[in-house]
Amino acid sequence: DSDDLFSNQPSISSLLTQLRRSTLTPHNRLKSIHSDAAFVAQVASSFPTYPPSHSEPLVANERCGSWYIPPDKKDGSAYFKSTDGHERAWKFSTRRLNLHLIDIIEENDGYVAYFLSSQCMPDALSTTIPIWCTVFNMALLPNNPLSSNLFLPPYLPASTHSQITALIPTFLSSLKELNLTLPTSLTKPLRPLWITQDSSLPPPPDSDDDEDEDQDQNQDQGIIFQDYRPVICCTASRRVIGSEVDEGGYIQGAGDDTENWALGLTPDVFWANTTAFLSAAEADVPDLIVKLVEEAKAQRQAAPTGDVNPATLPRKQLTSYLSVRAISPLDLSIPTAASSSQQQPNECLILLTETPTPKETWLLSPTLLRVGLGKHKTASRNLRLALPEICSFATLFLQRNEHSTPTDAASNDAVVKPPQIVVACDSGKDLSVGVALALSCHLFDDEGRFRVPDDKVAFTKTLVKMRLGAVMTVYPEANPSRSTLQSVNSFLMDWR
Repeated sequence: DSDDLFSNQPSISSLLTQLRRSTLTPHNRLKSIHSDAAFVAQVASSFPTYPPSHSEPLVANERCGSWYIPPDKKDGSAYFKSTDGHERAWKFSTRRLNLHLIDIIEENDGYVAYFLSSQCMPDALSTTIPIWCTVFNMALLPNNPLSSNLFLPPYLPASTHSQITALIPTFLSSLKELNLTLPTSLTKPLRPLWITQDSSLPPPPDSDDDEDEDQDQNQDQGIIFQDYRPVICCTASRRVIGSEVDEGGYIQGAGDDTENWALGLTPDVFWANTTAFLSAAEADVPDLIVKLVEEAKAQRQAAPTGDVNPATLPRKQLTSYLSVRAISPLDLSIPTAASSSQQQPNECLILLTETPTPKETWLLSPTLLRVGLGKHKTASRNLRLALPEICSFATLFLQRNEHSTPTDAASNDAVVKPPQIVVACDSGKDLSVGVALALSCHLFDDEGRFRVPDDKVAFTKTLVKMRLGAVMTVYPEANPSRSTLQSVNSFLMDWR
């Protein structure tokens, strides 16, 4: 009857949910990202550096900022978290100092753009970066009367401004407690400037029109603030009023939450295959993603040909003893004996692999430890249980090589290089950095000298923060996850 007929029909709410889900497809996301990237390029061309021969530096705020900048146009990455800028939860992160940006900003007259897509102006751009600017202004230019000025977007209320301003001295103290060597290049205070797709942009400079202008006029044309170094904070996506269903497939913040839609696709693979993705039929895009991701993975994992020594692979030196790098296919493809024999005599290698393995199988030689932790958060949690074995391995290696110390040798012209501990993980930025941090705290004193911890050694959160700050200063691209750092803290606080 009629009652049964209507009772089996879906509700309006479920129909709208299904319709929205059908709009949020990988095809529509990639088209939206490509469209927003064109806006990013327009912003970059509207704010040229001076002199004009310099390229405009584009810095992606991760995780999703890299989707909006082709890899050959990207000058670096930054890590500003929106959670540090949430209302009444404001903080200055000593874990993500982004110190490398200071020199970039100064060298390019401040024209650095941070691109991040979001459902609106994200807190990372509206609040976290302004806090960062003011704290570093006061730390680097304490005698400049403009350094203490806090600039926030005009839509934020005066009460927010006053509350954050009151917290700045505490944030500055937390930075000074790290006792870091800070950049000295900055000559003017930093000042944020916000750009969205609703902003009015200056027209790109026309070189033909500028031919008759003198040098001073050209230079003045490129200046945004006379007394500040501008930090351009650009939100790539345009704001959608209502639903994506009304936007013809355009998705605001399309690069967000990749774990829910990207199927393993990364910005590098996307930008290397934009024509294929944008020309593919909507239904074919998921299979195309899987195919191209697998091809890229196979290419990365292809073992190098020829006589390649693992000891010569690129690495980042964190301290005189410790360095990190990404795992190479060579690490996993060559026999264990060959791997050990190719290590330098005063060097050991700690491999952190994505395939879980029992502890009894980790020690492969006195200079090679292969620790199977797993992937992602599981690996970070397993790190807590693995750190005692890793530290014991490193301790024995250093004790065997105590004669190789960085002290002056009277009979030699050069300083002896200390023993080297190389830590490698999949990215070279997360787990390996966490292990290096744990080793730095556990096995070295404040002067960087090797010592075996005894009952007199105390590990504190302040110590860990200071050592992490030093790591992030020399390796700004490092990105240890919260889970990784929690495992390091847990191990050090409970090691006895």
